[in-house]
Amino acid sequence: MKESAKEQAPARTLHKYGRVVRHALVHWPTLAGIVALTLALSALAALQPWPLKLLIDYGIGDLEPVAPFKDWLSAFGIDPSPVNLIWIAAAAAIVLFAANAALDSALTWAWSAAGQRMVYDLAADLFLQMQRLSLLFHARRNVGDSITRITGDAWCVYSVTEGILIAPLRNLLILASVGAVAWQLDSVLTLIMVCAAPLLAGSAIYFGERLKGYARQKREAQARIASFLHQVLGAIPMVQAFGAGARNLEVFGGLAHGAVRANQKSALFTDAYGLVNGIALTLGTAVVLFAGGGRVLSGELSLGSLLVFLAYMKTLEGASRSLLTTYGGLRAAEASIDRVMEVLDATETVQDAPGAHPLPHRVAGQTGHLVFDHVTFGYGPGQPVIRDLSLKLAPGETVALVGTTGAGKSTLASLVPRFFDPWEGRVILDGMDVKDLQLASLRSEIAIVLQEPFLLPLTVAENIAYGRQDATRDEIVAAAVAANAHEFIRELPHGYDTVLGEQGATLSGGQRQRLAIARALLKDARVLILDEPTSALDANTERLVVEAFERLMKGRTTLIIAHRLSTVRRAHRIAVLEDGRVVEVGSHAQLISAGGRYARLHALQAITRAPEGAR
Repeated sequence: MKESAKEQAPARTLHKYGRVVRHALVHWPTLAGIVALTLALSALAALQPWPLKLLIDYGIGDLEPVAPFKDWLSAFGIDPSPVNLIWIAAAAAIVLFAANAALDSALTWAWSAAGQRMVYDLAADLFLQMQRLSLLFHARRNVGDSITRITGDAWCVYSVTEGILIAPLRNLLILASVGAVAWQLDSVLTLIMVCAAPLLAGSAIYFGERLKGYARQKREAQARIASFLHQVLGAIPMVQAFGAGARNLEVFGGLAHGAVRANQKSALFTDAYGLVNGIALTLGTAVVLFAGGGRVLSGELSLGSLLVFLAYMKTLEGASRSLLTTYGGLRAAEASIDRVMEVLDATETVQDAPGAHPLPHRVAGQTGHLVFDHVTFGYGPGQPVIRDLSLKLAPGETVALVGTTGAGKSTLASLVPRFFDPWEGRVILDGMDVKDLQLASLRSEIAIVLQEPFLLPLTVAENIAYGRQDATRDEIVAAAVAANAHEFIRELPHGYDTVLGEQGATLSGGQRQRLAIARALLKDARVLILDEPTSALDANTERLVVEAFERLMKGRTTLIIAHRLSTVRRAHRIAVLEDGRVVEVGSHAQLISAGGRYARLHALQAITRAPEGAR
């Protein structure tokens, strides 16, 4: 079995590389141009040292120019005198340098443009996939890690494309063109240089897997730092209130120390890899210098040819070193590939079923019938949060879910838009299991207002129209008016075109909540979920928000989740949850009269609020 796994490993690695390279091949026209420029540069690499041979052998030496070159001079009427040959050598060196610089700049520009585009293409795929994945996936990963995968690990497509397509092609072409000419100059010396290849290959095999492992440790250490910074900077009020700056700095120092250690290990192995390769190449060069000097002394090789050969040796050494460095870089990039594939290959537990269909059109007073039919669900195996729960909501009815923390209220509500799917039982909307509905269609008919509204750093108008991109300005304003938000919006610096700070930080809690209500009003969904919508508001602000909620809830099936029982008195029915089950259902008056769990919760909250009223 172990041997089989080892045999399959290269195939799996190639498959991963292939999937990443597909993002690059989308830009094949630019890549074709890059290949053409690479071919031209490899040809120039073979011509680069020849002006030196012309100068040494024919300009200041006593050798006669060979027939093809002499014929070319005659064709242009140039006297092959030493002075003219020196001028030609100098001019050729300048022309070759200029051509090489121009082609190299063009190649750098083309590769930079294509590389950036393919990185952002992969980042966009990751971003889209992360938005599709269920809340369960995100609950198991921190935001900083996800951000690092998009902004950092997506660069693996650049490294892999350069490492598999661009760098090998360039270096192999250089090796082929220069190697062929070097062989013509002196086959013995060329063979001596090739003797270093086995040592270089062994070095690549030994260091490759270790480079990948240390690269992964480095990326994960960076992700931990990004995650910690994201969490702390998102909780600045709490940090300042508790004077936790020094403590957070300590934690950051520990994380930074771990990242430094990971970088040191990676750098140490990278340097060791380069050192071993450098030793092998230097030994080969030394042997070539010794053998080549002897052949010049014996008259078997001209001095100019030896200098050309040594220049080729330098070029071959650079190309070989680049290939080996590329291999090391690929092994390091493989750690990022694995992190990218973990997201792209993540199994999406919530997705459209084969043959899923859209919700039928809404009919006033007849649609919005919601049923929880013997539902069981939990976040971890063997730990159900909802247990065999059944509950029905009639079209247009408002039902409040109450109970102690951990009773399963928010979990139950999250099953309606299919943030999760129940382990057992069904959630039915208008006679259809929500699993049989197209996700986009289902979620387009569900509006959610949370305790802490999610607002993006967009304009006020764009935040209100977030669920309806085609809404007109008049419709946006009408929704804001109905949500009691129009007045404060008009007082903002640019009104509806004011760009909000992150999470609406420039607004009060009540203002943010009213924008969320306006967004839900504009969406005009048949089902409304309100999760702790007024728990953080003062009495005056709560009055404005409750008025807006009453307009929002009118004619919609509404599920309210609340700890503050004062906000649920007007609900048609109240369902009391305990340990994932419905233990009582009825109106406020009925449940108070029954003297059960709801009555006890109500009495407890009344006692808790009494001292506040006495102040």
